[in-house]
Amino acid sequence: MIRPVSAPAPSTAPSAPLLPERAALREAAEGFEAIMLRKLLASARASSFAEETPLTGGGMQQFQTMRDEHFANLAAQSGAFGFARSIEASLAQHMPATPAPQGE
Repeated sequence: MIRPVSAPAPSTAPSAPLLPERAALREAAEGFEAIMLRKLLASARASSFAEETPLTGGGMQQFQTMRDEHFANLAAQSGAFGFARSIEASLAQHMPATPAPQGE
């Protein structure tokens, strides 16, 4: 079955609530993945040999940038490429397994 790009992929993470530190790590990893994807799309678009025409001017470039940004955010949130998952797993190894007791 083919899912549209905007549909998030089914979560493979456990249903237990994340610790605040782990949730922040996941958010940062997804943000980093989105940045990487935006840069990748911008690099691919820069290598285009298309001719400058009135239809490829500033307005079209701005639209393409916004579209790439939106796609990168959706892809990072859905885990389509898996960069965020890998980054999160790698960095989570350096986090304590249990939260530190509070107020003692």
